[in-house]
Amino acid sequence: MAKNTEMKFSKSHEWVLFDGDKVRIGLSDFAQDQLGDIVFIDLPDKGDVVTKGESFADIESVKAVSEAYSPITATVTAINEELIDSPELINSAPLESWLIEVEGAEGIEDLLSAEEYKKFCEESEEA
Repeated sequence: MAKNTEMKFSKSHEWVLFDGDKVRIGLSDFAQDQLGDIVFIDLPDKGDVVTKGESFADIESVKAVSEAYSPITATVTAINEELIDSPELINSAPLESWLIEVEGAEGIEDLLSAEEYKKFCEESEEA
């Protein structure tokens, strides 16, 4: 697993990990903490295009059903099949439990560094 400093984050609380041509997207620790215990996840299909700012996954927790919003525009090359049977992995290891893998990433300029994201979350909690 890469260090957090190699990750970028969105203001909608998803993380993006760049690894050569591969890009993985997951939920931040802040997001999973806000959601509570995750019990179900609905992911897009391989080959689908995810669009920056638009929902790409439904995440059901004991508290509510939420959506994950794509922090970038890209084509899905893989989904994390393990999460279909064990969505609670997002709660126990949010920075290792990627949701989708994509390629052809566009719109990455708005992503935040880990430090910027931490500050954003602290300001959100204070508001």
